[in-house]
Amino acid sequence: MSAFGGPGGRQINSKPSPPERGSFPLDHDGECKDVMINYLACMKKQRGMNDPECRNLAKTYLTCRMDRNLMAKDEFKNLGFPEVKPAETPKSKEKEGQKGELRWE
Repeated sequence: MSAFGGPGGRQINSKPSPPERGSFPLDHDGECKDVMINYLACMKKQRGMNDPECRNLAKTYLTCRMDRNLMAKDEFKNLGFPEVKPAETPKSKEKEGQKGELRWE
């Protein structure tokens, strides 16, 4: 007999799965609350877009949590913040012109 039409409407129980990164304590003392509020205000201002300003605040928040042992210390590249390499500067000869030369850029 199938479970759907069986007496008592038996449901199949499934086990909950733990979070990927494990659990961490809540910030009951509000040690990182000011950074969190600034981050949430930034997200509201940017309408949920992935703005660099908001990403920096998120990174600051995670740093605050790691420093106060509210989460395990980890590298930022593992937390979704790739390492930013400095942009290559254009060759100086291309930017230089000859004396008296007009350049439109």
